[in-house]
Amino acid sequence: MMLSLPFSLALGIIIVLAVFGLPMGLAMISGSIIYLLMRGQDMGIVAEQLLNGMYSNYIMLAVPLFILAAEIMNSGSLSERLLKWCDALVGRFRGGLAQVNVLQSIVFAGMSGSAVADAAGSGKMMQYMMTKDGKYTPSYAAALTAVTAVIGPIIPPSIPMVLYALISDASIGYLFLAGIVPGLLMAGVMMVQIAVTARMKNFPVEPPTPLRKIPRMTWEALPVLLMPAVLMFGIYGGITTPTEAAAIAALYALVVSVVIYRSVSAREFYASLLTSAKTTASIGMLIAGALVLNYVVTIENIPRSLSVLLVAWDLDPLTFLIAANILLLILGCLLEGTTILLVIVPILIPTAQALGIDMVHFGVVVVVNIMLGLITPPFGLLLFIMTRISGSNMRELVRDVFPFLLALLAALMLFTFVPETVLWLPRTFGYGG
Repeated sequence: MMLSLPFSLALGIIIVLAVFGLPMGLAMISGSIIYLLMRGQDMGIVAEQLLNGMYSNYIMLAVPLFILAAEIMNSGSLSERLLKWCDALVGRFRGGLAQVNVLQSIVFAGMSGSAVADAAGSGKMMQYMMTKDGKYTPSYAAALTAVTAVIGPIIPPSIPMVLYALISDASIGYLFLAGIVPGLLMAGVMMVQIAVTARMKNFPVEPPTPLRKIPRMTWEALPVLLMPAVLMFGIYGGITTPTEAAAIAALYALVVSVVIYRSVSAREFYASLLTSAKTTASIGMLIAGALVLNYVVTIENIPRSLSVLLVAWDLDPLTFLIAANILLLILGCLLEGTTILLVIVPILIPTAQALGIDMVHFGVVVVVNIMLGLITPPFGLLLFIMTRISGSNMRELVRDVFPFLLALLAALMLFTFVPETVLWLPRTFGYGG
């Protein structure tokens, strides 16, 4: 499959601009404009693709709303109450604080939809709790927080799954359902590994919370714990669309933080709005660039050519999924996850469809791959975030992340080879795929 000169030049321009620090979204738009100029096409196509893609997709409203919900929760005391409740449940066991880190990520995953929000939200607090009095090394605490944060976009709600639904036309509701079992399995793998390591390294045991206090702590944390249930009931009860559920999540977080816990001031709420706007603008620019570049890729007929080429090789679905896993894992070491999702995955989707691969199953496999890229050197975003939070160096952090990464890769193979681990729950709720 030969690439044309205009397309090759456009790719070269995108790479050069990105290497020199231009935001990836702007780099993609610049390269696409050069391509269209060389093809002699109307520049108005760029604006048309942006407007049609950005403003005609109701589903995209879910992204800023989930981001806002996560920011409000981070600015209030929701994370602190959640951590105390988790500590009361599992802190009494050997390595209990490490288990708390996993458990709080499971619950937080049902509220934020973002791995970065999960790490940033509880990262500082977990780092302080785990390293206090030298209980755990800073690098192990940071590594565990980074690894548990990848659960965030697997268990619904999930911003990456919203973006995948945008490019694949798969059902968001069934994608959300499909992520629950894999997310819980990933958490289970981590908890088993922590339990084994705790005995080998003699991790400390926390003073147990008296059983009589647990009901009161559960009651105090109940508004936080109910948020995932409210979202899931709204979506699967047929009351709201996923986008409307995202709006309810933001409103619910605000009401709980301001009215019930009274932990968010007007200044903090404004800061949450400002941070959410900046994050949304960053993601929006990436989406805008990807929309224009995807139009260019379509003109070049690359998806169909690749599909025909792979089908001609007589690949079976399993071999294709293995190849896709390897490709996405390698790209995850080098590129930002949203870029992979919006630029690379649309090229793979036609081939996956031609081979009869279920789009919901493929979506979960794709998102898990992209999340693992966040903890894979050299450009794992969560690794950089946790080095800043913890003060540990990258070498120590990667050393402590590596055993967890191997365990999560084993879980990824399970999801790839046994589609029922992903599709069982959606089919229980009526999915026909």
